[in-house]
Amino acid sequence: MARLLRVQYEGALYHLTVRGNAQQAIFLDDHDRERFLEGLSRQVETHGVRLYLFCLMTNHLHLMVETPRANLSAFMSGLLTGYTVYFNLRHQRSGHVTQGRYGAKLVEGERYLDKLSRYIHLNPVNWEGVREMPLTERLRVLREYRWSSYRSYIGQGKRWPWVTYGPVLATMGGKKRSQEDTYRDYVERGLAETNEDLQAVLKKSAMGIGSEDFCGEIEERYAVLVEKARQKEDVAFRVRRGTKSAEEVLAVVGKEFGVKSQDLLRRRRNAVDRAVTAWMLIRYVGLTQREAGVNLVMGSGAAVSFQLKRLQKGMRDNVVLRRQVSAIEKQLNQGQ
Repeated sequence: MARLLRVQYEGALYHLTVRGNAQQAIFLDDHDRERFLEGLSRQVETHGVRLYLFCLMTNHLHLMVETPRANLSAFMSGLLTGYTVYFNLRHQRSGHVTQGRYGAKLVEGERYLDKLSRYIHLNPVNWEGVREMPLTERLRVLREYRWSSYRSYIGQGKRWPWVTYGPVLATMGGKKRSQEDTYRDYVERGLAETNEDLQAVLKKSAMGIGSEDFCGEIEERYAVLVEKARQKEDVAFRVRRGTKSAEEVLAVVGKEFGVKSQDLLRRRRNAVDRAVTAWMLIRYVGLTQREAGVNLVMGSGAAVSFQLKRLQKGMRDNVVLRRQVSAIEKQLNQGQ
């Protein structure tokens, strides 16, 4: 089955879900969670995304984001590619960490922002083993759970500087302090209530969370995308897929230059091995210059372009470097 095209437009609001491959854990410990949140904060800043809330579980996660620049795909590509590289290196694994594509449903914010935020923040107490606990215990688990934005929403934890709190709290009315209290009461009432209306809306459409009119509008936007895809030659849509994983590239480059794969991800001045890594990630994994720059902490796509030009000049002047790059390419070309 062909993948659904992503409906993207300025100001779009999404409920995003990411699940572990074969239902396996995507976070093995708190270090993994901290590293994911570090990457999330960088991507929010890099792509100008407004992150409303997050909730990290063991084998899946939820995000609610608004995209003023209509760039959801670039944001999620940078986020998940970076975390996959980190996770596989740290835990000495290979292959996919997440299951297929991430879920992305457009949200009718005016009607469902508060309901959906409550649904996401209640995730830590709605899984087997906690759901059957007494109400007081579930309340304690919810308020003590560190890996969601809930505590910061109700004033029990420091606010994350890269989370945008205003739109959700504004649905509660009143002043800031009263908004936090009202939101806490609203969410925690959900411990004893079942929101059957929201559950029905979540199941109704594969593309949107909202009214019939809203979901119909999303389907119309999607139909336009499909028609454009049919009419265009594959200049825009037949993108060359990468033939290697990022982990394979890092391992080959690291071996050739005699450095650890992790060191290739760390910022170092005049590090030609990192420039080579960027080039190989673009050529063999299929990353854009911007994505390579984000994952190698090089900066923007323009910064990567500058490094690649320096690399080309260095290869013209340095026979040893040419041989190293040739050896790397030979290894990565094997099996293609």
